[in-house]
Amino acid sequence: MTRHRVVALVGPLLELYPVTCASAVFGYHGPDIAQHYDFRLCAERPGPIPTTMGADIVVPDGLAALDDADTVLVAGWCPGPDFSPELGGAVLAAHARGARIVGVFGGVYVPAALGLLDGRRAAVHWECTADLARRYPRVNADGSVLYIDHGDVATAGASASVVDLCLNQVREQHGAALAMRIGRQLSAAPAREGEQRQGPAPATLRPAPESLGPLLDWAIANLDQTLTLRDLAQRSRMSPRTLNRHFLEQLGTSPGRWLLDRRIAWTRAMLEETDLPVETIATRVGLSSAVNLRRHFRSALSTTPAAYRRAFRAVTA
Repeated sequence: MTRHRVVALVGPLLELYPVTCASAVFGYHGPDIAQHYDFRLCAERPGPIPTTMGADIVVPDGLAALDDADTVLVAGWCPGPDFSPELGGAVLAAHARGARIVGVFGGVYVPAALGLLDGRRAAVHWECTADLARRYPRVNADGSVLYIDHGDVATAGASASVVDLCLNQVREQHGAALAMRIGRQLSAAPAREGEQRQGPAPATLRPAPESLGPLLDWAIANLDQTLTLRDLAQRSRMSPRTLNRHFLEQLGTSPGRWLLDRRIAWTRAMLEETDLPVETIATRVGLSSAVNLRRHFRSALSTTPAAYRRAFRAVTA
């Protein structure tokens, strides 16, 4: 099996967190999880690279590592990067031959400066949105969402959303089941869609929103049940109106939409990994009937469960 080569191109002052998040998703997960990716670092000037934690790391590879990269993760640049024509040319050459370019936090400035995001939306950290929009007016800078994936170019606005973006890549390339298995091993939060918000606005006079984490974990453990907004509100000891507001503030979506997204994700995983009939899957994910499941599945993915199962198994075969 040929592994997908992920190369993190790091800058002169490296923030380790987004790079280690990516390596956690694309790295080795033990003998029970198939390894579809290779992960390595490169820099324009190989050798010791200073990091924001005060210790250097040694990066052995130079820009030549991008020559055979399938995904180039750009991380470590401060806003408004000054990078050499050689570095820009290496990234453009990788993109031209089909490599996927992923810009993270300050790294979003690199594909923006190279014109790879012209006329496109880019997920940008809310602190940098105005600055990037001023520097690159042809880019539609969006400081409200976690990540945006165009396929050939993807962007994550904040370091903490790198896991979400990388798991989304695994899901698109190798299915929801593998992405969920890796996410569970990392104890990652329940899968977050790119259009979810980066977080509540920092300037507010209201008390900080209560964490939805325990409620989300409980809901996922009980997806086979018919859960309503009232059920979730009672579990969280909030009024339905207050709970709905917290969902919108913290996740950028409604409780009903969030539940349906989780049910579709579990449906995909079971279609990929089991031969269970659609009626049984519908019961297990809380969609009550095959008719109901097929309707929601087609609406979400523009295909039927049977066609999805055939297509996934044809690709993996």
